[in-house]
Amino acid sequence: MDFTTFLSQINDALVAENGPNLAYLLRPTSPHGKSLVKEFRSNATQETLDRAYKGAIRSPWDDIAIKYVLTCSCVAKRKFQEAYREHSALVVSFLRFFTENRGWTLPALFSVLRDLRDLAFDADFHAKYNGGNSECMEDAARKIASAFGNCITDRQSPPEQSRKWGVYYVVGLVLKCYSRLKRIALSKNILRALEANRDIPALSEYPRSHQVTFRYYLGMIHFLNEEHTKAEQELTLAFYHCHVGAQANQERILAYLLPLRLLRGHLPSDELMKRFPVLSEMFTPFVNAIRLGDIAAFDRALERWESKLVDLNLMLTVEKARELCLRGLFRRVWVASDKSSRIPISMFHCSLRISGMDVDQEEAECLVANMIYKGFMRGYISHEKHMVVLAMTNAFPRLAERSAPFASL
Repeated sequence: MDFTTFLSQINDALVAENGPNLAYLLRPTSPHGKSLVKEFRSNATQETLDRAYKGAIRSPWDDIAIKYVLTCSCVAKRKFQEAYREHSALVVSFLRFFTENRGWTLPALFSVLRDLRDLAFDADFHAKYNGGNSECMEDAARKIASAFGNCITDRQSPPEQSRKWGVYYVVGLVLKCYSRLKRIALSKNILRALEANRDIPALSEYPRSHQVTFRYYLGMIHFLNEEHTKAEQELTLAFYHCHVGAQANQERILAYLLPLRLLRGHLPSDELMKRFPVLSEMFTPFVNAIRLGDIAAFDRALERWESKLVDLNLMLTVEKARELCLRGLFRRVWVASDKSSRIPISMFHCSLRISGMDVDQEEAECLVANMIYKGFMRGYISHEKHMVVLAMTNAFPRLAERSAPFASL
């Protein structure tokens, strides 16, 4: 495809209001991008293209087409920061056109914004790799947030053609940028705007992929804010609505959902772990240790996976699951004593020493008291007789039945 044909096809897509075709034409990875790079070679400069093609089609599409060629040329030369700048200028021109048109432009909007985020990531990565500094991702987040404003404020288009149908996709891209920057707190303004605007359709009416992405990042925000109940709800919905073929996305969701479910006493099945071998390698040692009440094995797993858990912001959550291991160990003491309702504290102390915890009897008593306080055991401690008095029935309630399991977090 030569540039004249490229301009003609853009014009045809505009006349026909063909959003998907327009998105394809503006994608730097499309085959015609390479053809245009070969056509201009060293002549792909702003001045040369402006002189030859400025005004060839209606504004701003003449400028958008020129910026597209410059972007493809920079990508081919692996000049990632220059590629980001050219594509960023393309996005600015496109947004001016977008605000004056209806929802048929949404596929093209999604495409150019997704490419903006990807080029920003490449630019920042290569700058960091070469010892430089780049803030392309921050700039991309600002531009995508402005596109969100253009979507949510559409009050003139008919409901079925409204730009509001792009709200959750664009929000997902903004949250991805904030997540990459590790500044997820910046999402508060976006979420407030969503809550305040009552005119947008319900989330369930949007495409499934938009729902999953939004729920995943909303769950992550709750997780990082230690709102674990809300985080579990959102991540669970994201997982069950995720396409069965999207293995990587399901794995990303489960990386945070599994620890939250562990804290509630829901251990993952072997079948689930077989489907996700990467997660199985990391979490199976913790699950097995909880099942056996093996505190030493749990601590070994924590030591082995510490760096990975810290990178994923999971260290504190998984470490909290150690209490389930302790509960399993004390339950084994209860079973070994023929499920007696009166067990000497010394037996719990011995079990802790055998499991590798070098504690004195007073500390063992404190651990038992903590288990009772948090609902892992039902009973009380008789300090005079150094005895633990357990309930005659349901002395160790099922973990899933505990009230407010996240209250102590």
